[in-house]
Amino acid sequence: MIDIHCHILPSMDDGAASIRESITMAQAAAEEGIRTIIATPHHLDGKYNNTRTDIEKAVYQLNETLKESNIPITILPGHETRINGDLVDRIQKEEILPLNKTSKYVFVELPSSHVPHYTSQLLFDIQVAGYTPVIVHPERNSVLTQNPDLLYRFVRNGALTQVTAGSVCGKFGKKIQKFTQDMIEANLTHFVASDAHNTTTRGFYLKEAYEQIKKDFGNGMVFYFMENTESLIENEAVVGDQPHRIKKKKILGLF
Repeated sequence: MIDIHCHILPSMDDGAASIRESITMAQAAAEEGIRTIIATPHHLDGKYNNTRTDIEKAVYQLNETLKESNIPITILPGHETRINGDLVDRIQKEEILPLNKTSKYVFVELPSSHVPHYTSQLLFDIQVAGYTPVIVHPERNSVLTQNPDLLYRFVRNGALTQVTAGSVCGKFGKKIQKFTQDMIEANLTHFVASDAHNTTTRGFYLKEAYEQIKKDFGNGMVFYFMENTESLIENEAVVGDQPHRIKKKKILGLF
């Protein structure tokens, strides 16, 4: 398996606090069957600023450590960048790492409590610049859960999305789990990733998530998500099915 979103690099954000914790996370990932991880430290979120150079150096050092420890995991570089008005300029100046460094895919993180008014235009501008925006964990954004048509418009206009494995499994509560299921059913998401920060409170759960997706949607959907992660790593096109609006459920026959 491939995990495209993980905070495994030591002492860079609120993920692994030390190289020892990074190794522990890698061991846990290997036990789940994960073989490739894109390390995506937080960036420009008001708390953490991790430069491209620092990430590339940390990725190299962690890969060397994992080889010495005989842990069969390969770490690739990336960024989880908070949405900001200078994002396109920073990408073009190579300050921001696309996923796996050489791909056209770029993570875009929204604040958890709102969606900036310029989001639609920025997602468009990223595409005009030749990149594909991937909105991370939209199922955990309070505005999008209340207004899923907004998410539909983002995806319809070319943005991709990545849901968290823990959301699929109900680790963030039933409401977020239900919205995640609705997103999958409506073709509004393209990747499942761990967003793991540690092995205790924010683990990988990727294997468990795929098992849940198999149960709810069948093997075909599991293969779809897995193939998409491979395509992303290889910088190949990720083409999702036609997105649909999330249908409002009838409540006591009132709608």
